[in-house]
Amino acid sequence: MAYIRKLTSGWRAEIQRNGQRLSKVLPTKREAQAWAMEQETRAQTLKGAWRTFRDAAEKYETEVSAKKDGARWESLRIAALIRHFGDRPLGDLDAPDMADWRDKRLASVSGSTVLREVNLLKHILHTARDEWRWMEHDPFRGVKLPSESQPRQQRWTWQLIKRVLRAGQQSGEKTREVTEAFHIALRTAMRLQEVLQAPPVFDKRRRVVELWKTKTTAQGVKVEVPVGRIAAKLLDRPAFVVSPNEASTLFAKLTKQLCIEGLTFHDSRATALTHMAKKVPVEVLAKVSRHKNISLLVNTYYRPTVDEIARRL
Repeated sequence: MAYIRKLTSGWRAEIQRNGQRLSKVLPTKREAQAWAMEQETRAQTLKGAWRTFRDAAEKYETEVSAKKDGARWESLRIAALIRHFGDRPLGDLDAPDMADWRDKRLASVSGSTVLREVNLLKHILHTARDEWRWMEHDPFRGVKLPSESQPRQQRWTWQLIKRVLRAGQQSGEKTREVTEAFHIALRTAMRLQEVLQAPPVFDKRRRVVELWKTKTTAQGVKVEVPVGRIAAKLLDRPAFVVSPNEASTLFAKLTKQLCIEGLTFHDSRATALTHMAKKVPVEVLAKVSRHKNISLLVNTYYRPTVDEIARRL
């Protein structure tokens, strides 16, 4: 903002921009206003020109991503974004650049994946704009985003489940642990990371797993997951040694060896909820799955076949 003041020797124009104060005395008020306007335009044009996308992304990774549970995922995505945008000045980035990045990503990944990466990229740029004051504009303004991909319909059949469990018993210790965790997930609808931390916090008397750290809840907020009789027997075991990232890699390797395609560990959650839906109503199922949005539970994680629905009618 510019300030114009009358002096005995003329008119003083002052502006403050990006933490710097500039001033100049000119003979007339009109000249002072013109100078102030010129300086503001120049400051706006140059703002962000000396800060690059790499600067913003690396600062974000250190100060923001490192504090999140998904730090590893964000670190990999940030590295890919830096490879694309590199040392481009933040002041130069605009809608055409975002659209070009979007189109290149859509050529190799789904719309849902692009949307997840858009959220990260937006947050980097908005943090650089709103908190660090490294830029003034929103490069995503006017950019059309892709639609969400259709929900997955894949579901584990008992035939495939038995193949995985048998193979796990004949594998190394950590792979065996992963298949045992897979079995628990199929009986509880818990996520991989939740299953791996479940045995030490399982209350056998109540048949309840007490989790203090999940994907959708804040640290320090307790979540209680009720489990059935079979799951209770599976959870009565020593703590898992394998880590979540290692378990995910080992499970993918095992399914590849078994020539099982199109199914992931996380599909065990939908498989479990689909089977549980035969026993309990949806509002009870939502308590088990911890979905606040029941439509997400029904449309994404409840995966009966059309033939199964027809048989129940």
